Amino acid sequence: MKMISSAKMRKATTQLQRLSPYRNMVQSVISHLLVTDQEFSSPLIAKREVKSVALVVFGSDDGLCGAFNINIFKQLLETIDNVRKQYGNDVKVTILPVGKKLTKATLKIASDKVSVERVDVLNTRSGSDDLSVFTNELKNRFLNKDFDSVELLYMHFKSTSKQIFTREQILPVSYESLAEEFDARAANSPCLFEPDAAAIFESVLPLHVRAMMQEVFTESCASEQASRVMAMQTASDNAGELLEALNLEYNKLRQQGITTELLDILGGQVQR
Repeated sequence: MKMISSAKMRKATTQLQRLSPYRNMVQSVISHLLVTDQEFSSPLIAKREVKSVALVVFGSDDGLCGAFNINIFKQLLETIDNVRKQYGNDVKVTILPVGKKLTKATLKIASDKVSVERVDVLNTRSGSDDLSVFTNELKNRFLNKDFDSVELLYMHFKSTSKQIFTREQILPVSYESLAEEFDARAANSPCLFEPDAAAIFESVLPLHVRAMMQEVFTESCASEQASRVMAMQTASDNAGELLEALNLEYNKLRQQGITTELLDILGGQVQR
């Protein structure tokens, strides 16, 4: 199990590395657009009063991954409290859990102000096509004002032994965050935009959302497998320690039995 999880983790981390050039290219295009000092508008960056928040929570379909899902569920409960503090107690929270384990856990906390929707189109083994369908569905529901804000909750992969819970807003796209990721090199390499910068920005922004969702999904998969590797390593270490303790106890009992037999033999010889 540990070897299988290690192979899956390496596959996920390799996929993360392959996603970087695409994400960097999208960011580079956005950076070149931002240096034009033009005001951009798009329904995906439009902010409005938040009355409904969607929380997309990434977990696992399978177990044997330690406290991976438990930690995410605890952080989800804290996030719900923080959302109510941020937007008021009347805000409607919709949880969209990805993974059977989290779906089972979140259904227990459903209430009038917190609803849980099953995500049938997506699971931890889904490919890019299913992820695109799910992302487009979220985008359409945001544009239809079913959700005023969409946030992603997942475990950010740092290393095999360290994963960090992360809360990230995907919709509306924060114009400030785009400016923070501004590539200074774009200012030194002016570009000509055809047909115009606004039209390109409108086309590139959905790609930014799609790349962000793909990266988060892959991060979660890598973190899941990393947690499973550590859980299997811990289980192997505990089993080894238990085996050593049982061997020691067996040897003690065996030695005790031999000593008892020798004493019986010596006692019989003395009586003669």
